[in-house]
Amino acid sequence: MTRAVDKQDNPSKSTPREAELQRQLDGLKSLVTDLHKAREATENLELSSEVQSMKEKLDEHSKQLDQSAEKLTQLESENLEAPLDSLRMKSGHQEKKLEIRESMKQYPATPSQTPRRKHLKEPRHCSPH
Repeated sequence: MTRAVDKQDNPSKSTPREAELQRQLDGLKSLVTDLHKAREATENLELSSEVQSMKEKLDEHSKQLDQSAEKLTQLESENLEAPLDSLRMKSGHQEKKLEIRESMKQYPATPSQTPRRKHLKEPRHCSPH
């Protein structure tokens, strides 16, 4: 047991076989480290491409949202304009009616323009026989 401790403390006293095994072990550790780095790089690339894909989808959805907002604004404007146009037309008709009435007041009414009153018929009384 003392001998194993001595070999760990003083690597220069190791046998050629042990030195070869140590070099292979160091090489394997280096390969494992390189594999981990490669895997991380690959994962980062996959994540990077996934992030890029998500950014593209986000851009597309943003454009659709902008188009929808524009369409909504247009529809709201049209919905507001229709009642306003209707009110303007009604207002215009009322103004025209007032103009006509005012212009008619200037002229005296002729008998053909005066409304005729219907004469109420007197109820017939039945005479007792």
